[in-house]
Amino acid sequence: MHQMNDLRRIDLNLLVILDALLMEQHVTRAAERLHLSQPAVSHALARLRDLLGDPLLVRAGATLVPTPRALELVTPLAEVLAQVQSLLAPNTFDPATAKRTFRLAMSDYGAAIVLPGLFRTLRRDAPGIDLQISHASREGMLDAVLNGDIDMAAGVFPEIPNELRSTALFDEHYVCLVDRNSLPTGGELDLPTYLSRPHVLLEMRGSGTPEIERTLTALRARRRVSISLPHWSVAPAFISGTDLILTVASRAVSNVDERSLIVVPPPFKISAFTFVLAWHKRRSGDQALNWLKNEIERLMVCDVPPVPC
Repeated sequence: MHQMNDLRRIDLNLLVILDALLMEQHVTRAAERLHLSQPAVSHALARLRDLLGDPLLVRAGATLVPTPRALELVTPLAEVLAQVQSLLAPNTFDPATAKRTFRLAMSDYGAAIVLPGLFRTLRRDAPGIDLQISHASREGMLDAVLNGDIDMAAGVFPEIPNELRSTALFDEHYVCLVDRNSLPTGGELDLPTYLSRPHVLLEMRGSGTPEIERTLTALRARRRVSISLPHWSVAPAFISGTDLILTVASRAVSNVDERSLIVVPPPFKISAFTFVLAWHKRRSGDQALNWLKNEIERLMVCDVPPVPC
């Protein structure tokens, strides 16, 4: 009976406001996010403090810093709200009539592989569904999924946090892209040549390609990076007519100009890797998100680059 009385004191809207406050750590931004007035959010925060017996957010300069109690609430609060949303959602998801925007994170490599076929599917089967695509480091994408800033991330994630779920989309391996005329007769790339040449490095905010560097470190070897780029789409243009080497995922160079460029195996063994799709476990009951995830998986089974099955 006492528990029931406690529940009657809680307005579900207060939990929604608390979630926004913990995300934004700023009353005005939380109000804008919820389309509420700033006084209404301030009043809700006062009620929450009274209900939970904790300041929840304390001022530090221009921002509000969560208390330890507030930090403990972040994950269970998000899970509860997701469960409520799932409970109140319609029993079925109809892609033909649904109107929704999904936020996905992936590199331009992932975008080139996943998006063409996916968007053709959306225009054909789910014209009311829109996509917002963002790009960050591997760690940044996973953090965005954890924080609820994006719905799913596609990429190479050797370690997935316990709060997330993932599914493998395809396996991938590394190749080297070089100018056709820069190799000796026979077109083979040996290790001394690889180490003596300058390299193009693909990295996003320091994420780089740690698999390659770890392998070279095990060989007690180092390569010289002549240019570092945050995206691979322009990288092949740097190779033609030079002695540069680009070591990259094989699908990234599947459509290069073979008149001037050639794809060859690396002169040392680099472990293959898996390209995965990751989402938060609290979203497992989201039928729309599950539909989108299943469509991406289905397209990856068909072909790469994806085409509608």
